[in-house]
Amino acid sequence: MVQMLSGAVDFDYLEGYAAGDLSVVREVLALFVQQATSWEGALNLSDPGWRDTVHTIKGAALGVGARQLGHICAEAEVQSAPDLSGVTSALGAAVADILAYRSRG
Repeated sequence: MVQMLSGAVDFDYLEGYAAGDLSVVREVLALFVQQATSWEGALNLSDPGWRDTVHTIKGAALGVGARQLGHICAEAEVQSAPDLSGVTSALGAAVADILAYRSRG
């Protein structure tokens, strides 16, 4: 069964940025998914580095074309006590889209 893309990641943007080199696209997406595992653990306000994690996710998200995730991170980054569940949810959506994209071959 082919998984459907939700639109959480603009793969056309990433493919264009990589000048169509799909090996670069695959490598970048693999790194993003790998990092997402470590980011999820730091996405709570009791972690003193939560703001740095959100900032890192923002940059990585915008780099791969996950604009919605990037915007949610930008908003959370400037709040004193944001609800990080929005970041977590958007991160999950981006990872799901990446996994669906990668499964397409």
